[in-house]
Amino acid sequence: MAKRVAAAGSVVIARPISEVFGFFADAENDPMWRSGVKSIRRRGELGVGTEYEQTVAGPGGRGVSANVRVTAFEPERRVAFEATSGPVRPEGEYRFETVDGGTRVTFSLAAQLSGLKSLVMSGPVQKTMDAEVGALSKAKEYLEKSA
Repeated sequence: MAKRVAAAGSVVIARPISEVFGFFADAENDPMWRSGVKSIRRRGELGVGTEYEQTVAGPGGRGVSANVRVTAFEPERRVAFEATSGPVRPEGEYRFETVDGGTRVTFSLAAQLSGLKSLVMSGPVQKTMDAEVGALSKAKEYLEKSA
């Protein structure tokens, strides 16, 4: 039995779209706002196919491989990615839009869990995804402070 787990959220950041896109488009900036990222390193130039070697905090704080690959890269519009390692392989995307007061960023994550994973991991995975999306407020704070 398969189960889809997903989370999404938006925030308006009082910065120009070029700066906001540039920050989110390079996942090496993630440790500045995603507390679960223990290490991350980009391989290659930014764009479709860019890969990141990433370790995130797993159960009990131990490091878990969670490498990702960029699957869409549309400057100042959208960046999408998929996990290529780890026990759960979510897909995600950031969408950018100029609005009054700055730039709206919408962050979404989704994963398909099947078999035993759908029974055992759906609750913890949902909690993690909600926390990741909720951390957008930390990215907003960081970008607005660095202005």
